[in-house]
Amino acid sequence: MEERLQKILAARAGVSRRAAEKLIEDGEVTVNGATAHLGDRADPESDLICLRGEPVSASERKYYIMLNKPVGYVTTMSDEKGRRTVAELVADIPARVYPVGRLDINSEGLLLMTNDGAFANRVTHPSYEKEKTYRVLVTGDVESGVSRLTQPMELDGTPLSIPEARLIKTEGALSTLDITVHEGKNRQIRRMCQIAGLTVKRLTRIRVGGVSLGRLKKGTWRHLTSREIDSLMG
Repeated sequence: MEERLQKILAARAGVSRRAAEKLIEDGEVTVNGATAHLGDRADPESDLICLRGEPVSASERKYYIMLNKPVGYVTTMSDEKGRRTVAELVADIPARVYPVGRLDINSEGLLLMTNDGAFANRVTHPSYEKEKTYRVLVTGDVESGVSRLTQPMELDGTPLSIPEARLIKTEGALSTLDITVHEGKNRQIRRMCQIAGLTVKRLTRIRVGGVSLGRLKKGTWRHLTSREIDSLMG
């Protein structure tokens, strides 16, 4: 199927659309041996598209990124209510990437995004049991709460794997916990804490599988390393 040439270059040569337009204007792009012009269309499956004499990959470049999602953004690419979406935070990626899993609007932290469906399935499918760790600021009887969290519990009529729950610190009425779960049910940590008599004040995902958020600034993203991708695929 024919597409605008700059769109093809953005998806398959790893450049922005603006950069792709500049390359076309500068005569750096050919289609079937002829110099391309801005506005040209091509079929990436049947036309030979070259950048500076080198063929552009026949397949779309795959992106694997980690975003530190701030509070106030929904984990969708568009929103009918006009709320801010994570798509705004990755608009500079020259391909359409999608969230892997979800974080609710009031939660923050590690969100994986990709345009590789096989990768997304590997990370999210229950059979692969990718652990997810959350740093949770709570109020309530934390000693009783941690004890309840590490006992059998169910949500929506389904038994949960017993999570790991560890008290990090307590300052006044606020306590910080690290909670590790295997499932990915909607608002799972908040609902578990409610059952345990705890009120969540802040919820940050800090790890998925062997990949940690680290010091990535809120609202920014980075590429996953090949080791991180292999870890998640494994």
